[in-house]
Amino acid sequence: MNPPADLDDLSPEQLRALATQLLAEVRAKDQEVTEKRREVDALERELHYRQTRIDQLTHEISVLRRQQFGRRSEQLNNEQMSLLDEAIDGDLAAIEIELEELEPARKRRPEQPKRAPLPPQLPRVDVRHEPDNTVCQCGCERVRIGEDISEKLDYAPGVFTVERHVRGKWVCRNCETLIQAPVPSHVIDKGIPTTGLLASVLVNKFADHLPLYRQEQIFARAGLAIPRSTLGAWVGTCGAQLQPLVDALHREILKESVLHADETPVQMLSPGKGKTHRAYLWAYTPTQFSNLRAVVYDFAGSRAGEHARTFLTRWHGKLVCDDYGGYKASFLQGVTEIGCAAHARRKFFELHANHSSQLAGQALPFFTELYAIERDAANLDADARHRLRQSRAKPVSDALYEWLVTQRKLVSDGSAIAKALDYSLKRWQALTRYLEDGHVPIDNNWVENQIRPWAIGRSNWLFAGSLRAGQRAAAIMSLIRSAQLNGHEPHTYLKDILTRLPAHKASDIATLLPHNWQPLAPVE
Repeated sequence: MNPPADLDDLSPEQLRALATQLLAEVRAKDQEVTEKRREVDALERELHYRQTRIDQLTHEISVLRRQQFGRRSEQLNNEQMSLLDEAIDGDLAAIEIELEELEPARKRRPEQPKRAPLPPQLPRVDVRHEPDNTVCQCGCERVRIGEDISEKLDYAPGVFTVERHVRGKWVCRNCETLIQAPVPSHVIDKGIPTTGLLASVLVNKFADHLPLYRQEQIFARAGLAIPRSTLGAWVGTCGAQLQPLVDALHREILKESVLHADETPVQMLSPGKGKTHRAYLWAYTPTQFSNLRAVVYDFAGSRAGEHARTFLTRWHGKLVCDDYGGYKASFLQGVTEIGCAAHARRKFFELHANHSSQLAGQALPFFTELYAIERDAANLDADARHRLRQSRAKPVSDALYEWLVTQRKLVSDGSAIAKALDYSLKRWQALTRYLEDGHVPIDNNWVENQIRPWAIGRSNWLFAGSLRAGQRAAAIMSLIRSAQLNGHEPHTYLKDILTRLPAHKASDIATLLPHNWQPLAPVE
């Protein structure tokens, strides 16, 4: 509103209305300025974060390249060096992906020399890509005038084949408009591997525990030696591309009210020292009573409880775990501790089996009865399971507690049997919480079963080549193991999601998670 030239002509009511309007306009402008300042501040924070992260990643690349190409003083054998090399190759590829996301316009590292054509003796399979409609917008029928061909390497156990992707060129003779089917999006842009070959490499490495140098030998026997540096770069790129799926899976399991947690040591190489030190693999999974079949692994450089707190963030459910002190801080922040009856039983079993302790043997029938009741309760719903536990398990639990208290008064402090008794007595509330909730299991065995693949892997790949390599392995194995828990064949699952992922909407990422995944219907 423009004020009149002569304010003296306005009545007091008009002056007040004008003042009110002007004040409102000033407030609106102030609000607009405030919002713009907030946007600028947010952009500056985002820019600062991106630049800081870019600097960190650039420094990490320089360190990795020195390890890769510099003179190495470490006393590593050939097998250890191979494992280190594949970790570095994977780390470099993953960092390049992250840098590209942070700074899309950044100048990438120099392109590799043009690759040699794939061996002509390998069998070829044509995959044709043609326009859906060959009628031009002017009404004329387009004619095919040529084609572009790109080749990708595919692999089935023991046999390489080449996919020839043929993209026909169609032109309208009248208006000379040229069309061609678009290049299919791929998880490795301009790369030679099909998603089937990538899935094979990932499953071989993370499900079948074959290090890349062994895969290189296997591929050579099949007719094409793929350098382990190339395999490492593929693994690193796939790990970076699959990370959003693992993050989504992490969010999914934090919606559960009851979770298992456990951790196991994994040796991690310290390249500058030529030695390994103890890192840890943490595993988190819903219970066997949950409808969600999933496990998320988290690789960390230590066993510090802060890693569990970071993973669980603001989650305040019931956590089934052993008595490791790293979880204690989470219990002080609202997480409810659920004890593990298997750990309590194990204390008595070991004394009885290894030292023929008759007193320890007296505890075992109580646990045997509790587990027999759990077998009967396994297929019930939560309410029925709770009622069964209250009617049958609680009397056995109460009798066990009375026996523990009575025997503890009779044994001397510091003895092995006293320690076994104290383990259960000090944790009795946590050990018996399962009786009050049908969604809660009696022990932590379910998550220990999910850690077993890592125990098998340790005997094959010996150690993680770096923190990034361990985190990448944890991410990919989370997807593989979750796929297996949902009854999916890992190769089929990974091949499908690697095919879909490049063109998949980020907002719809949950549909690719193992418990939601449905394979695409075959094209007729």
